[in-house]
Amino acid sequence: MENKSFETAKVFNFAKEVSYSDNGIVSKRVLEKKTGNISLFSFDKGQSLSEHTAPFDAMIQVLEGKAEIIINKVPYELMAGESIIMPANIPHAVNALEQFKMLLSMIKD
Repeated sequence: MENKSFETAKVFNFAKEVSYSDNGIVSKRVLEKKTGNISLFSFDKGQSLSEHTAPFDAMIQVLEGKAEIIINKVPYELMAGESIIMPANIPHAVNALEQFKMLLSMIKD
C-alpha cells in the first residue's frame, strides 16, 4: 500500500508530525507494508486504548509526555525517550497519564 502521509528521502521529526486533539486520539500511518506497519499517535490526557490483543509483536516508543502501558495486567509507566515491546497475543492497553505522542511499530511474521 502506498504511503500518503510521509515522503521518502525527507528529514522529519515524528513529534512535530502529529497534533493533539481535545479529548481525542490522532493517528497517522507512517509506513504500511506486508511485513508490518509503523503508526504515529497523539493522545490527549485521559484518553486510552482499551485492552485488546494483536497477532503480532509491537513496540511503543514514547516521543513526548507520559503514558501507562498495561501488558497482561501489569502496568508500566513510560516517559519520552522510553520504549516497550508488547508480545503477540497478550492483552495490552494504553492510557494517557498526560498528553503524549508515540510511535507504534508492528512487525508481522
